[in-house]
Amino acid sequence: MPEDLHQILKQYWGFDRFRPLQAEVIRAILEGKDALALMPTGGGKSLCYQLPTLATGGLCLVVSPLIALMKDQVENLRKKNITACAIYSGMSRKEVINTLRIASESNCRFLYVSPERLESKLFLEYLPGLPISLLAVDEAHCVSQWGYDFRPSYLRIAALRKELPGIPVLALTASATPKVQKDICEKLELKDQLIFRQSFERPNLSYSCFEPPSRINKIKEILTNVQGTAIVYCRSRKRCKEISDQLAAMGIVASYYHAGLTQEQRNERQSAWLNNKIRVIVCTNAFGMGIDKPDVRIVIHADAPECLENYYQEAGRAGRDGKTAYAVLLYEEQDLEDMQEMALKRFPSLQDIRQVYQAVSNYLQVPSGTAQGDYFDFDLGDLVKKFKLDTWQVLYSLKALEQDGWLAFNEQVFLPANLVFTIEKDALYEFEKSQPDLEPLIKTLLRSYEGIYDRPTGISEKQIAGWLRKEPADIKEQLVRLASFGIIEYHPQKEKPQLVFLRARIAADDLKIDMRGYEERKKLAMERTVQMIRYIRETRICRSQIIGRYFGDELMKPCAVCDNCRRKKDHPISKEEFDALLHRMLNMVKYEALEPAVLFSKMNGVDQEKSWKILEYLQKEDKVEFDELGRIRLK
Repeated sequence: MPEDLHQILKQYWGFDRFRPLQAEVIRAILEGKDALALMPTGGGKSLCYQLPTLATGGLCLVVSPLIALMKDQVENLRKKNITACAIYSGMSRKEVINTLRIASESNCRFLYVSPERLESKLFLEYLPGLPISLLAVDEAHCVSQWGYDFRPSYLRIAALRKELPGIPVLALTASATPKVQKDICEKLELKDQLIFRQSFERPNLSYSCFEPPSRINKIKEILTNVQGTAIVYCRSRKRCKEISDQLAAMGIVASYYHAGLTQEQRNERQSAWLNNKIRVIVCTNAFGMGIDKPDVRIVIHADAPECLENYYQEAGRAGRDGKTAYAVLLYEEQDLEDMQEMALKRFPSLQDIRQVYQAVSNYLQVPSGTAQGDYFDFDLGDLVKKFKLDTWQVLYSLKALEQDGWLAFNEQVFLPANLVFTIEKDALYEFEKSQPDLEPLIKTLLRSYEGIYDRPTGISEKQIAGWLRKEPADIKEQLVRLASFGIIEYHPQKEKPQLVFLRARIAADDLKIDMRGYEERKKLAMERTVQMIRYIRETRICRSQIIGRYFGDELMKPCAVCDNCRRKKDHPISKEEFDALLHRMLNMVKYEALEPAVLFSKMNGVDQEKSWKILEYLQKEDKVEFDELGRIRLK
């Protein structure tokens, strides 16, 4: 690795050494090769495209589906005095044009773009003028319809490549099964690609599953026994508040976080937790993406997640500093039955999907043949109430419509307030004299926001209110007045969910979806649920090995620190008994694959701990393997 890359690493990130695989991925990019980097959460994926871009010049185009994550990345780069911009859903045409001009005419090094923007006429118009030297595809598993988070807009990336001949592509993901990895390479048309897989081994992270009589008491027990910062994941917003309130009543400093809070509330609580003013954040999976807090000691799942991909990412937020940390999953048997029911609910019938499409069109008053590319504020709760629909049916029908390219629904669109002056300076001076009560606000805007006379600029009504010692509501009222006089163009802060029609609205009865692909995704979703339930119920196999095998990492050794590994310690076995049991087990799996429970029952009363030792030896010697259904078979 050239010395100047280490200098860049030290200058911008303060590190003396690269993390595992980072140097290899960076070397491949510098050699102009396509690559897929499978690096677990917290493995330093973003540095793999950021550092080579800084080393070689040009602009790195980063495709990312997560607005919050894009904003975090842009903010972090700007703190390093690196110019970075982002284009995402909900931005006005003026804002997009201004951002594209900055990217093409300045020393901008990173342009983050949401996938649905890639084929817009505006983006394609500016694309030839962008000095792109690298295309980075974050959350690359979204390109595969066999993955857990398929997004059709990602399929547009392959078409984009034709506009960028000779530009290397780096696909990045934290969690993808072997089938999804293969699909990523095919869908992104990676040429002679290199695949880098970081081990899924986390030797400092202890996984455990418990079925306690009282979950809140178990959470308190864990937090009492293990000191340090913690995350508690819950399935619903209501449950987040309940658990947070219960912990606070027990004397544990906690708060809650979910997408239903205002952006200001989310920012305040996230900041308080990051700065250790709050010990425990109780949250939905809306929390965590792009947050780098290395000293989290405990991640507790008060409810079981829907798949191992989600669980691995969320649990992996513990112990990124390399010190001992704990990932604990709490459940009761009813949860596992509910999980299987929910897996079916996630795939409503075509009739249900058409019903929701019709309801959405009526609710938004969209005539047939119109609305392609149009965004609408969308209150899902109000729709459900007015049309007497089931919330889950609506949510998952919207997901199906999105995956088939009909519309897109974003629950977490946050656009800061912005404004630009639209009047000549001489006329503005005369206006100030006629409206003296608005003069302090005008002067504050001009003094505090550079460029606000030339282009739409983000502002903070709350901050302005603080400067002028007024209430934010008063500032907003004055801004609306200025806009009504034609002095400014003002767009208030927007936090409402947004729905966009990707195609013109049609009659619901004419709506079609790819049922073959839909049924295949349903089958794979059911399989993911089964694998998650098996992980929870498993009491013998090392939990780290279960996760590793799921993602295709067959080389992982038992971790020795999970609940199952700890349970298996200190069971002596003689050499004679070992050899005899070894031959019996090999004969049993010689002609048919068997689940561990079935295999051990056929061992006729042999202690299960001893049977597990034999099985682990056979795996280590590469004589047996687990198939995709978790059965043991002879290799």
